[in-house]
Amino acid sequence: MSKRLLFTLGTLLLLSTAATAQDHINPEDRMVDMDSPTFVPMVHIGKAKVGADSIQYVKTNKIYVFPPLEFKNKAQETAYYRLVYNIKKVLPIAKECNQIILETGAYLETIPTKKERDEHMKKVEKEIWNTYKPRMKKLTFTQGKLLIKLIDRECNSTSYELVQAFLGPVRAGFYQAFAWAFGSSLKKRYEPNGADRLVERIVLQVEAGQL
Repeated sequence: MSKRLLFTLGTLLLLSTAATAQDHINPEDRMVDMDSPTFVPMVHIGKAKVGADSIQYVKTNKIYVFPPLEFKNKAQETAYYRLVYNIKKVLPIAKECNQIILETGAYLETIPTKKERDEHMKKVEKEIWNTYKPRMKKLTFTQGKLLIKLIDRECNSTSYELVQAFLGPVRAGFYQAFAWAFGSSLKKRYEPNGADRLVERIVLQVEAGQL
């Protein structure tokens, strides 16, 4: 597994403005329990007014029902559970990235001049290398490639587009060249109805607390 490629994956989260809090456990440091849900199922209790009456209701996660999977052999079954494991490992990171993007984008809008924004993003990029490089080194090559796609799913933008938007086309091209040299691409799109159909099925179940 190439360290240079993993370093490149660190740029996927280059929109943070603060280091991780000391009491925060990063997703990649958590043990993946295949028998427990990655996300806690949501239960919301409220009241709705109907005419003169108030009716209490309970809102829960969506429940997904899919046809049972049929494995041709043990190797195929093992590959499926490895995919589940990897998704449970990196999906929280992709969601973290989306939240950081929203917060950082809102903050950049408060900076009045382009020069100040550029100076701020240079500081952000340096901080990201220091904060996220060791985090991304903990991921396997397969998990890194999966993370690239899940970031597209969560952010509705490829990792390349995110780097380009915040650091410009030159820097985006630089990071893409590194990824390409090691068999990956920051331009990878997530295809929930195509190549990533099985991934989407698992993601929906993980989000709903069913896996």
